[in-house]
Amino acid sequence: MTITEPRWRTSTRSGDTGGACVEVADNLPGVVLVRDSKDRFGPTLTFTPDAWHCFLHLVAARRAE
Repeated sequence: MTITEPRWRTSTRSGDTGGACVEVADNLPGVVLVRDSKDRFGPTLTFTPDAWHCFLHLVAARRAE
């Protein structure tokens, strides 16, 4: 079994927020990790890929209103 380290990236959904960014690691099988870029050693949220895609869809729908 190979253990993969999270590859963190700044979410493309963060936009230009003056440093208030979300980082996402979606390279791990079966999970999407999310953290605050200003607190990289703080808590990390864990989503299933389906839940993460649903969340992104809801955010995009809210922005379109």
